[in-house]
Amino acid sequence: MKKGRLLLACVLFVSMLSGCGNGDGTDGKIKLEFFQNKPEAKGSFDKLIAKFNQTHPGIEVSQINPPDAETVLKTRVVKNDIPDVIALGATDTYSILAQSDIFTDLTQSKLLDNIEPNYIQMLKDITGMDKVTAVPYATNANGIMYNKAMFKEMGLTVPKTWDELIATAQKVKDNGKIPFYFTYKDDWQTNLPFNALAPNLVGIDFFKQLREGKVTFKDKFREVAEKQLKLLDYGHGDNFGKNYADGNRAFAKGEAAMYIQGSWAIPEIRKANPKADIGFFPFPTGNDPDKIKLISGVDSLLAISEDTKHKKEAEEFVSFLLEPENIGQYIQEQTAFAAVKGVNQDDPAVAELQPYLKKGKVLDFADHYLPAAMQLNSIVQGFLQNRNIDSYLQTLDREWDKVQSRK
Repeated sequence: MKKGRLLLACVLFVSMLSGCGNGDGTDGKIKLEFFQNKPEAKGSFDKLIAKFNQTHPGIEVSQINPPDAETVLKTRVVKNDIPDVIALGATDTYSILAQSDIFTDLTQSKLLDNIEPNYIQMLKDITGMDKVTAVPYATNANGIMYNKAMFKEMGLTVPKTWDELIATAQKVKDNGKIPFYFTYKDDWQTNLPFNALAPNLVGIDFFKQLREGKVTFKDKFREVAEKQLKLLDYGHGDNFGKNYADGNRAFAKGEAAMYIQGSWAIPEIRKANPKADIGFFPFPTGNDPDKIKLISGVDSLLAISEDTKHKKEAEEFVSFLLEPENIGQYIQEQTAFAAVKGVNQDDPAVAELQPYLKKGKVLDFADHYLPAAMQLNSIVQGFLQNRNIDSYLQTLDREWDKVQSRK
């Protein structure tokens, strides 16, 4: 068993699940299992799979989208029951799996020919490997949504710098309105400002140097921490009592001027108010607008099992998903962005993000570089509640070191 698979076996805490297997069907068709981790994307992939199966009569793809998908996938890896094609985010889970050599090496594959280079590099940076073991598919963005009607009513313009952002928030507050609607009952929501501030203020290279033991959070993250706290001055009366669903409904109803959020929330906001006039700008983390980059990561990548008996057919399915018409359908339904060159998202809500995407002025999410075992979400949530910067930075360093010592 490879080192990565042993590591997964050590961290799993759920009972073993029965495998689904794959292979040739009794009807003569080649059966492919497509495992993906996003419940909100199941309907979109169902449509594309139906189209593929209809146009490829010798192949039958079935989608697997279980609850707690990443845990299920890790369990199946330990059992050596790996799906033919896998879609998941470019997170620590992907990094661990990629390093355990369970995915096909696609470095020289034609499947990468039309993929934006920035996103291919992100996969290399996350795994720390030169080879590429997945195809970036759909991407997302983290920034600040704003209520266009409220901004117009108060005579506000979109802030381009940190100082302008705080001044804008203060003006909203002075007008008796809520500047930011925070949803910090859900600990993962506390990471949204962290994910924008850290890459822009400290740089992605910090995480590479962290792996090498050359830097610490204590040395580099004080400005990040200070700005995380400053934002809380402009929330509402129950920042830690509202969750993600509450925030989507509240912002849809015009209860706040701004909402630090990801592009994935737009469909949810529109469910509450289809007519919501949403604007969306990159998080202005510093005072030089030319240096500010949009946080945009790989929300879904496509990997092929190294052990699949049907690699040619698996590549055929991935190639189909990458066709402009098909990924175009996916990103419109999911309000996502394409990693494929020339496929654009034309939703007006994200129009202000497009110049950054087209120019490649993007940085990956900070938490994509941190192991899940660190429990980053709960660390950040606790910090925002107790406001102790020194303790926060020490905790980040301690938990990072603890995880590294177990490798």
